[in-house]
Amino acid sequence: MTHFCPVYPKPRKTRTGIWKFFFSARRSWLDSLYERSYHMQMGEVHLPGVDLYMVNDPAVVKRVLQEESADFPKSALLGDALRPLLGDSVFTTNGATWQRQRDMMGPAFAQARLQVAFPVMKEATDAMLARLDGLPDGAEHDIEVEMTFVTADIIFRTIFSKPLEGVDAHRVFDAFARFQALAPKMMLPAMYGVRWLVWPWDVWRSRRAAREIRGLLEALIRPRYEAHVRDGVDQGVSTPSDILAAFMAARDPESGQPFSFDELVDQVAMLFLAGHETSASALTWACYLLAEATEVQSRVQSEVASQLQGRSVEQSDLKPMALTWNVFRETLRLFPPVGFMVRESAQTCPMRDKTVPQGASILISPWLIQRHRQWWQEPDAFNPDRYDDEATRASLRQAYLPFGAGPRVCIGAAFALQEAVLILSSLVGRYRLAAVPGHVPQPVGRLTIRSANGVRLTLHRRAVA
Repeated sequence: MTHFCPVYPKPRKTRTGIWKFFFSARRSWLDSLYERSYHMQMGEVHLPGVDLYMVNDPAVVKRVLQEESADFPKSALLGDALRPLLGDSVFTTNGATWQRQRDMMGPAFAQARLQVAFPVMKEATDAMLARLDGLPDGAEHDIEVEMTFVTADIIFRTIFSKPLEGVDAHRVFDAFARFQALAPKMMLPAMYGVRWLVWPWDVWRSRRAAREIRGLLEALIRPRYEAHVRDGVDQGVSTPSDILAAFMAARDPESGQPFSFDELVDQVAMLFLAGHETSASALTWACYLLAEATEVQSRVQSEVASQLQGRSVEQSDLKPMALTWNVFRETLRLFPPVGFMVRESAQTCPMRDKTVPQGASILISPWLIQRHRQWWQEPDAFNPDRYDDEATRASLRQAYLPFGAGPRVCIGAAFALQEAVLILSSLVGRYRLAAVPGHVPQPVGRLTIRSANGVRLTLHRRAVA
């Protein structure tokens, strides 16, 4: 059987010079890859500002992310680029600061446990369907915008116990799109030791986009925080059981101190943006893949119809929809939202046949590892049935890490998977997704993997049985 191979930036035949690499990576780091990137176990690039080591060997990846993670903290390169938006949150910090934050945030995620979160997810998904029902049948639509809206709405309701209204949703989408586009321009000059190449105009635009998003969050957090500090109670909701309430109640296990207001904003900004941006990216690509692979979409629709029998979806319906789960797993393989992770070597150390100097950056790319020619059969093909094949199990164990691995594995992985299966089953159950002739998405790698020109589809309402 011939499987659909989705579009992706074709790698160059050979590695480019470092300055050509610089200008291509300013648009998208995917543009800097070459054919050997998908075959090699470990490569290196020495730039004026940093030594980069790209690792595809699963044993070395496990060592860096899991076995010796303390010796490979998060790189400051990415942290510096994200700090205007995420501050000193659990996403950007290291060491004792990171551990304190993680310990304080742990109990908060009990508020996001799957059974509690499902009604919130369902409300936001139903609101998405209502918005789409309001469009003319068969109208052309950028599905990326809607996936960003619904995932932002879900995480917003989970954090604040209130829906994200339309104007604010589009403000967040526009501001984060600008921030993403500017991120490589903030990072690359530091890698080349030429920070002076960052245009002041770009710095101003990046910080302005970050302020817009943080301003929206601060306006929601401040009245509840001030009431909590003043009265010792949370006046934001009648029964304060959302994540913001849990964050405000969190205490440092050693000092007993709570988060300050600025710390609270940092953590909420991290959770809000990580909690919707990565899911929006993956769901957008899942819709694209289903629109192109029409046979798979028909099977998903049949699975949903058979499971639901015309009734509204419940949480217990999700697990039996195995094909829908596999569609999303395969989407995460082909289009991992976070295409690369950067760690820093805390000391000089041997790695395979190389000596990695102290301060060097270790790049681990789920995009490359999950398309690696050695680890996967038909690595560029969309084949959700591969997860029912025994031969795929070894690849899953050693070369599949869309949520990372080790102590810094994504804490919201189960939340994201439930959310995705709910949204996809609801969407395909009600609409037939069709590709727009002549429209070819252009994947770009920035903070997440998005399409430079959107993902345009037509949605056709299915007949009700």
